[in-house]
Amino acid sequence: MTYPLLLTTHLLAAFVFIGTVFFEVIMLEGIRQHVPREAMSAVERAIGARARRIMPWVLLLLYSAGIGMAWYHRAALTHPTSSAFSLLLTLKIVLATSVFVHFLTAMTMLRKRTMTGRRSKIIHISIFCHVIAIVLLAKLMFYA
Repeated sequence: MTYPLLLTTHLLAAFVFIGTVFFEVIMLEGIRQHVPREAMSAVERAIGARARRIMPWVLLLLYSAGIGMAWYHRAALTHPTSSAFSLLLTLKIVLATSVFVHFLTAMTMLRKRTMTGRRSKIIHISIFCHVIAIVLLAKLMFYA
């Protein structure tokens, strides 16, 4: 697969993933106080069910394209502190790995039925902070 195709796939999948996280963390939390609890609970269940069907495929595309792009930059990754670009890319990969671990943890908790509202909120906020940092690192890589 060519680098431009990998990049485009990665960006589109990132757009979907980050948009979904943004919607859940910022938008849903902002309307919680204006919507009856029962209605909000139904909306959250429906969005969660839809996200659980779509997100694995989005993440498959996102991480597959990311791994392909990392392979393209493998020389830079062999010496992560040799340049600003290498360091930023390494940090971006570490954060992306952490996001993936968060996702696996959430899926495991859901399957084991140990996911609580508080745990879900903490995981969502953590992922949100991670993806914001990833986006900033990606933009900084243009200037490295």
